[in-house]
Amino acid sequence: MTTATAHPSHASTTGNPALTSALAIAAIATATLAGAWFFQLVLEILPCPLCLEQRYAYYLAVPLGALVAFAAGRGAPRPVLLAGLAILGLAALANAGLGTYHAGVEWGFWQGPTDCSGPVMDFSKAGSLLEQLDKVKVVRCDEVQWRFLGISLAGYNVLISLLMAALAGWGVAKTARA
Repeated sequence: MTTATAHPSHASTTGNPALTSALAIAAIATATLAGAWFFQLVLEILPCPLCLEQRYAYYLAVPLGALVAFAAGRGAPRPVLLAGLAILGLAALANAGLGTYHAGVEWGFWQGPTDCSGPVMDFSKAGSLLEQLDKVKVVRCDEVQWRFLGISLAGYNVLISLLMAALAGWGVAKTARA
């Protein structure tokens, strides 16, 4: 029996949980960002400040997930892969927390940050008040702009982030045992 058949290649996704989970996380994060930009640019559902903050975890997950997947495919040391997956998992969990906070603001369970409901404009500046009002588009964090099956985009962010955290956890558990 040859070494290649006795030890399957770590480049395949089925035998390499770090590669599988990192690729899945990067793909989910990419699809989520594409969806967010679609809602914003095509459907003109503008993001509030909390919505924009929730994108940061995805902006991290895309390149880091790709980097961890690349490293896993190249046979990087286990501690490096575990650290990358742990960072992905922690970022996803933190984002699920932020999404939960945002959903709670939308449901009125607690008050949102002041930049979501702060002053609309500076009345001390010269110019017509009506002209200033025409230019202002306030996107409030406590007003849901879109729901599907009773869940807002913040709620879907929680679900997606928890899925990514679970994938990272699965990758950590399987990689640690390998």
